[in-house]
Amino acid sequence: MATRYSRILLKLSGEGLGTAEDPFDHEKLTGLARVIRQTSRTGVEIGIVVGGGNLFRARSANLDVLNRVSADHVGMLATLMNATVLRDYLRAEGVRAMTLSPREFVPLSRAFSRDLALPLFKSGTVLIFGGGTGNPFFTTDTAAALRAVEIEADVLLKGTQVDGVYDKDPNKHDDAVRFDFLTYKEVIDRRLGVMDLSAITLCEQRGMPIDVFDITDPSNLTRVLNGELKGTRVAKEPKS
Repeated sequence: MATRYSRILLKLSGEGLGTAEDPFDHEKLTGLARVIRQTSRTGVEIGIVVGGGNLFRARSANLDVLNRVSADHVGMLATLMNATVLRDYLRAEGVRAMTLSPREFVPLSRAFSRDLALPLFKSGTVLIFGGGTGNPFFTTDTAAALRAVEIEADVLLKGTQVDGVYDKDPNKHDDAVRFDFLTYKEVIDRRLGVMDLSAITLCEQRGMPIDVFDITDPSNLTRVLNGELKGTRVAKEPKS
């Protein structure tokens, strides 16, 4: 089935790869890999940025002991580990996949460049971007926004554990209301936790739309691409 997009950047949380008991859940990873395979076979070019929260969170580290710069670099290594695991699950499903990172980590990844990435997309390769931005003090949200802009994606898809953006935490408040649409300014002014400020600002500057949706069921990726799933869109103005 044809989708609305020709090239996407999918942002996945590290927690989306596993469970509280197992940071790499076989069933979850297999489900993701199969849906990404199906999407790739429709001709959609796919880039993926994956977080590292299932393995390490810099903001949760004891920063009285571990320097913040060191903590952020450890977090970037965690994202590279996740990218490598996801890459091999994709390959097991017959998908051509490669991991790219800000700097080469032999044998896990090659160094990212736009000139390398674009021909790989055209060959049907799914690219998984690990290692964040390569710099401390930036989150994987910012890495996702940066890569989405660099590869000229049609949309940045943020797969989360809830079905969109709410006015307050839906896990704590029964009366939380989900937004169908938000402008970048509304996200910033209302301090909504869609993505960090650097990521939102970059997307606003470059006109990169963001679709936030629930990927706890991996098949929702297909539904959001086909316009069949309601989440929250963040953009300059609603899509006509």
